Amino acid sequence: MHRARWRPIRAEGLVLAVCLLAAPAFGQTAGGEGLSPTLANIKATHTVRIGYREASPPFSFLDHSNRPIGYSLELCDAIVDEIAAEVDDANLKIDYVKVTSDDRIPAVVDKKIDLECGSTTANAERGKQVAFSPLMFVAGTKLMVPKASRVNQVADLKGKTVVVTKGTTNEQAMHNVDAKLSLGLNIVTAGDHDQSYQTLVDGKADAFATDDILLYGLIARHKSQDKFRVTGDYLSYDPYGIMYRKGEPQMKDVVERAFRKLASNRDIVPLYNKWFVARLPTGEKLNVALSPQLEEAFKALDDSAGGAN
Repeated sequence: MHRARWRPIRAEGLVLAVCLLAAPAFGQTAGGEGLSPTLANIKATHTVRIGYREASPPFSFLDHSNRPIGYSLELCDAIVDEIAAEVDDANLKIDYVKVTSDDRIPAVVDKKIDLECGSTTANAERGKQVAFSPLMFVAGTKLMVPKASRVNQVADLKGKTVVVTKGTTNEQAMHNVDAKLSLGLNIVTAGDHDQSYQTLVDGKADAFATDDILLYGLIARHKSQDKFRVTGDYLSYDPYGIMYRKGEPQMKDVVERAFRKLASNRDIVPLYNKWFVARLPTGEKLNVALSPQLEEAFKALDDSAGGAN
């Protein structure tokens, strides 16, 4: 689904992500001259193409009107504000492009989208293909199981079936733990998180493995607190970031400048609380407080007087 809307210019969004590849920063350009390829195309088309996810609450999901909303999308709003200033176009349009776990990286690499605003783990392997914003969240692989299940740790899944969403780091994490512990798992894949959840609901899997915050979000969204629970130790470490094309130092500068402005203006924590602590626009409430690690990461972006820098 491609959806375009004229976005009001606001500095409400915010992003923090994991910088994997350091690159020199360029300053703003005058008159649009010397823009990097992504920024030059945005200036020429007056459009920023944003990749969104349909079922990754509270990061990127659909509201009751099938409109993309979420924490990551608000962070990308802040980036678009900074892009608008960089290309000298205050009336940029956003074209929303649906992506999945499996096609999100190719969508960035193949220039189908300019920013991927979902729930994507920034790691060194992916950093060979794409660039990431500063840290915006930290998650890790855990298990969702039926309330009555005797599974409490991954070792309890020996010989059982686990569903994972195709193209996620969780898929690799389960293969790694399967090999390490010789569990003999039957690891099946689904196209997106909702399909993985439904596989568990239908009894076709004994557990659904993905990032803990996404599991809590799905349970809240489907109001299934009485049916499922999240359990087990962390099976992976997953720092989230916004993806964009690598090899464009000017774009990197724009993205990081947007994050630093949000942190310096003290907008980032209220934005986090809006999506993780307060009630969501769709009615759910996650009550996931800001972790000390993420709070420190946010403080490190603060360029204001009295800030970390």
